[in-house]
Amino acid sequence: MKIGILTAGGDCPGLNAAIRAVARSAIDNGDEPIGILRGYEGLARREYMELDMRTLGGLLPMGGTILSTSSFEPHREGAVEDVKRAFAEDGLDAVVAIGGEHTMWITRRLWEEEGLPLVGVPKTIDNDVVGTDYTFGFDTAVQVATSAIDRLHTTAQSHDRIIVVEVMGRNTGWIAVHAGIAGGADGIVIPEVVTTVEELAEGVRKRHARGKNFSIIVVAEGAKVAYESGEERLIQPTESVDEYGYPRLGGIGAVLAAELEKRTGFEARVTVLGHVQRGGTPTSTDRILATRYGAKAYDLVKAGQFGRMAALQGDRMDSVPLSEVDGIKQVDLSLLEIAKRFFS
Repeated sequence: MKIGILTAGGDCPGLNAAIRAVARSAIDNGDEPIGILRGYEGLARREYMELDMRTLGGLLPMGGTILSTSSFEPHREGAVEDVKRAFAEDGLDAVVAIGGEHTMWITRRLWEEEGLPLVGVPKTIDNDVVGTDYTFGFDTAVQVATSAIDRLHTTAQSHDRIIVVEVMGRNTGWIAVHAGIAGGADGIVIPEVVTTVEELAEGVRKRHARGKNFSIIVVAEGAKVAYESGEERLIQPTESVDEYGYPRLGGIGAVLAAELEKRTGFEARVTVLGHVQRGGTPTSTDRILATRYGAKAYDLVKAGQFGRMAALQGDRMDSVPLSEVDGIKQVDLSLLEIAKRFFS
């Protein structure tokens, strides 16, 4: 079989490990893997990269993706026929699409509407893909954020400051909750739950009243600034939108820091982690998980089980129909309730 592999959407640690797992599985079984450049854009334009043992060497610990990535959407760009032509004329027997929830949606449409032999692999630092317990890339992002919180504890304590840490998370607060618990945060603000400025300020005052003269607040970029009056607002640095039409987010950390300083009288600072959460070497957990996902995707291709996404169910690697990968997987709020025990 000739098996194409593409990476689409935002980058994350572990992509190269997943590419390696699919390709090595194919080579070991006498099949031909082929790299598709820049996601579905490369498939539509038929831009490929040879994947042999030499190319695949040293990929396991490498961040980013050797195939590059894009958020190209064939339906939006009028390129569905180009994608179909690539399959037909270039002899592709299957394509493994590695991406987040939007990539799985594109893959689902191409399978359901065009019958193309596609298999999905879920990746994202946000861990918000429905149908799987964890995506690779998430563990590394949490480790980066946790390390930052650990470092910020010492400087916050030295200066008796409030420090607001802004992490990624447009629609969900998975990184904020996990890093907040691991880093011992004193407040966590996520898109799934309304947390008012007044509530956060009261928590800070209580901490100071019992002798704790610093506080760490972790906030997801997609959370809204909320007030007891009922006012809520999403913070955007500009009015521009991304390629999906979503508003470009960022800046809630600075707004919260200013509000908390005004209400408590304690000096406040903000640290925005941004894209540092996406980059760098994947953790051992993400390397293993990405490898398991890639191996499972290859097995699905060989079994002719197209229109499915590899999925982690507990400790077992399984798969689910792409038709079930719908919407956004939100945070298990029981985790936030546990975190709240340590806020005051």
